[in-house]
Amino acid sequence: MRNATDWRTARVAHIDEPAADVRRVVFDVTGGVPPFDPGSHTNIRVTIGGQGAIRTYTCLPAGRDQIAIAVKLHPQSRGGSRFIWSLMPGQEVELTAPENRFELSWRAPEYLLLAGGIGITPIYGMAQALAARGQKVRMHYGAQSRAAMPFVEDLQALLGDRLTLHAADQGQFIDLDAVIAELPPSGEAYVCGPLGMLEAVKAAWARAGRPISRLRYEVFGDNGKFAELPFEVSVMNTGISVTVRPDQTLLGALQEAGVEMIYDCQRGECGLCAVGLVTREGEIDHRDVFFSEEEKREGHRMCSCVSRLVGGCAVIDIGYRP
Repeated sequence: MRNATDWRTARVAHIDEPAADVRRVVFDVTGGVPPFDPGSHTNIRVTIGGQGAIRTYTCLPAGRDQIAIAVKLHPQSRGGSRFIWSLMPGQEVELTAPENRFELSWRAPEYLLLAGGIGITPIYGMAQALAARGQKVRMHYGAQSRAAMPFVEDLQALLGDRLTLHAADQGQFIDLDAVIAELPPSGEAYVCGPLGMLEAVKAAWARAGRPISRLRYEVFGDNGKFAELPFEVSVMNTGISVTVRPDQTLLGALQEAGVEMIYDCQRGECGLCAVGLVTREGEIDHRDVFFSEEEKREGHRMCSCVSRLVGGCAVIDIGYRP
């Protein structure tokens, strides 16, 4: 895994709200910002419950020597979105130079962009970059309502009839089989949205017999199939037990209890923080994109950075041996 360690001081230059419950924050970065491609992200040091933590956000197109992010205020926020929403113009933060793990290939004759809700953040920059280079691109953008869609006006001006909006409150949903069928065999699809959307896209892509190498996706946040409930975990061979609150991750609760953990992405992508499940009571809400569907059904391991139990309790194995 690549790790961004180039920490820089930044100051809040501008704040606006491009959609309901979405805040865009623009930072002036001390020492400037190296060029970055769409899909890049920055890590930001935040304060949650009086403790320091790191959260990752997609970098939006911004001005010279600036980094911009857009953050939706989650009702069950683990603290990151609340911290970003608390920022005021002039306030200083520490963030990293942009790093990219969701890169455009620039090899396809045509591109399909799919965004769900705040998953628009990397897709927005990709649409701008592809249009600027004259690439063939179509985009489908879904959300709960039209009011919940940031950057729609910009995208409509940029893409015209190549952009289709889907508002769930108006009964509008993306026909994934149809839009994938319209893509040439050598075309590529880029997707960012809630976990359910990603699973649906992967299933439709497989039904179409498309090579998985031409489907790129990124999950946002730690959304799952079930509402967040507290659950109990005991760590094998340590005598440590923790209660995981609805607003925190298993990884966060373990760290808070002094358990040393190996982790990296904190987005359910790398699998470094996965723990074994020795015994458990309660269903697993897998929120990662690391484990296969078969591994998730087996229920032997879970990514502690995003996945959780739907209530109940478990004994976990983190690999520690006395």
